[in-house]
Amino acid sequence: MNGSKSITPEITSNTGNEYYNRIEKFIANASSSFILIGTFALLFGATSLFYFLQPYFEEIHLERMNTTWGITLMVSGITLLLIKVSFLIYILFLYVKYKVIHPVSDEQLPLCTVIVPAYNEGELVYKTLISLVESDYPKEKLQIISIDDGSQDNTWQWMKRAKNELGDRVSIYQQPENKGKRHALYRGFKLGTGEVFITVDSDSIVKKDTLRIMTTPFVVNKDCGAVAGNVRVLNRDKALIPRMLNVSFAFSFEFIRSAQSALGSVLCTPGALSAYRREAVFTCLEEWITQTFMGQVSKIGEDRAMTNMILKQGYKVLFQRKAYVYTNTPERYKNLYKMFIRWERSNIRENIAMSRFAFGNFREGSKSGARILLLNQWLKMTMAYPAMLLMLFFITTYPILFFSSTLLSILVFSSIQAIFYAKKHNVSEALWAYPYSIFYAFTLFWITPYAIATAGRSGWLTRDLTKKELKEQQVVAAITP
Repeated sequence: MNGSKSITPEITSNTGNEYYNRIEKFIANASSSFILIGTFALLFGATSLFYFLQPYFEEIHLERMNTTWGITLMVSGITLLLIKVSFLIYILFLYVKYKVIHPVSDEQLPLCTVIVPAYNEGELVYKTLISLVESDYPKEKLQIISIDDGSQDNTWQWMKRAKNELGDRVSIYQQPENKGKRHALYRGFKLGTGEVFITVDSDSIVKKDTLRIMTTPFVVNKDCGAVAGNVRVLNRDKALIPRMLNVSFAFSFEFIRSAQSALGSVLCTPGALSAYRREAVFTCLEEWITQTFMGQVSKIGEDRAMTNMILKQGYKVLFQRKAYVYTNTPERYKNLYKMFIRWERSNIRENIAMSRFAFGNFREGSKSGARILLLNQWLKMTMAYPAMLLMLFFITTYPILFFSSTLLSILVFSSIQAIFYAKKHNVSEALWAYPYSIFYAFTLFWITPYAIATAGRSGWLTRDLTKKELKEQQVVAAITP
């Protein structure tokens, strides 16, 4: 009798949860289908409009050709297009040359220290530490350090739970106050005893063989100073934005960073998963922790800054395509644009820093590839304001021409990403390259110009909790085991 009373509600609850989960999944799939259908209807509609209005567009073109401004605009546009296409062909050539470095045996693996800085991550840091301990890296060669950077929520409780369950496999520390991710990593570097440091974000899950794959390049290549991991989206099934970002991330890492790796010049080792040679880190550690920009201490872009300083020492920075880490990405527009602003501010600062050494004799061998990558970064920056002004001009003067030609361009260039993703991963997921490009073109075009204008700001932007979130976290913290 008592048994039936305790079991029945549980079965009812599970059945109810399963029912609601099915409804949510159906709604999500229906919404996704609607968005994809709408996207392609818009793209092909714009293509058709461009075709049928071709005589009108030709008339506008001839009208502009009668002015010096029009000729200048056309020549500039064609030149920029040729540069962009040439750079894409160059990257494709490098991508074909890229080779994965296969993992070495247990005996050859170096001592490794994994550092996990955490701030307001809650349960996610616990899951991150569990995934690291479950790696197939030899226990006696692996040191895992996690540092709570003065979190406002229950992150420290989850770290203590991980420590209680995992014992000596994990060491945890707590900063007296929030000092920023760079300071948490600095403490981890100082505490670490490994020949190789691996940094992992506290909202990320690594595959079992990821650590082994990340450390191998340091064993087989004495010139390797840093390694970038392959970042994929963990929460891609939870919201529309992560689903779109998943395709964008795959192209950014597996195509772009593969090409950069062929030059030994990956421009940024990502915070979600990076590895560094101990000697390279300690050579620049004090410069890195005290780095300033426009007279203020740098609190953002610690990953790109470390990459730059290691490149400057003459080391090569590589990418390991099979070293997967799955990380949470923003699910809301506000959090997404804050993340992009932080990234762009970091890029602006570090492009300036890289320019101070990239055109000198900073390492042996060819340096032209690294310089081409940097010049492409500068082209994007210098064209940010002219491109935005031209966009506003065409919207107000030739709106039909602007929207139809923009959508046609999106159809063409997004197909490159979609084909790449479909070949490497999944055809249906590849279709999200198209709505993401439209989403970026019309809602995030302002990021780079804004980041340039506010490059001196150092706020992290995406980790602080609202009063409501903090209250909810405090309630959860009270009941967390």
